[in-house]
Amino acid sequence: MSRFFAIVARELRIALRQGGDAGLTLVFFILAASLFPLGVGPDPAILHRIASGVIWVVALLAAMLSLERLFQADHDDGSLDLLALSPLPLEAVVLAKTFANWLLAGLPIVAAAPVLALLLHMETAGFAVLIAALLLGTPTLILIGAVGAALTVGARRGGALLSLLVLPLYSPVLIFGVAAVDAAVAGTSARPQLLVLSAMLLAALALAPWAAAAALRQSLE
Repeated sequence: MSRFFAIVARELRIALRQGGDAGLTLVFFILAASLFPLGVGPDPAILHRIASGVIWVVALLAAMLSLERLFQADHDDGSLDLLALSPLPLEAVVLAKTFANWLLAGLPIVAAAPVLALLLHMETAGFAVLIAALLLGTPTLILIGAVGAALTVGARRGGALLSLLVLPLYSPVLIFGVAAVDAAVAGTSARPQLLVLSAMLLAALALAPWAAAAALRQSLE
């Protein structure tokens, strides 16, 4: 575990040293969500109806912004080869890097979501479920995206290819995330949707690190 958290700390130090990259995801999330009232008008009834979908779609796109640099920088400077040769299994390395990525990209999205929900006139009854759904959904998005990032390491126009690979796989998380918030706003139980999101997270934790590690080994050969 000490090696695992050493990699997490390394990723956090690199991101904080680079400065702008660490806050890029959060800035995009806030700016993109803030554009919707300008585009569809300030009518609270309209914003209330689309609030959960807007927040989830923008969160999905913001999380995807951080994926291209997940392995590419280490691949370019040779660090990925050293990580692959380290005593820590490559699957654990992938999990450590995705956890650090979630701390830098996913957690700020979760923290900012209630503020944007107020901007979009979402009912306060949906706030707790929105936070819970994002806490379950954002790590799932990043884990799925890690597989796509590993597959596109070293590829030309990897960012565009990465988007094409992961966006279809993000659809179930988006559907159940929005459904959970809408159920809470409507006064019904969001428990079924949250359980499905939990199952998706467990499946991603079980499968994504191995799939991403296999793709990285293939790119290093």
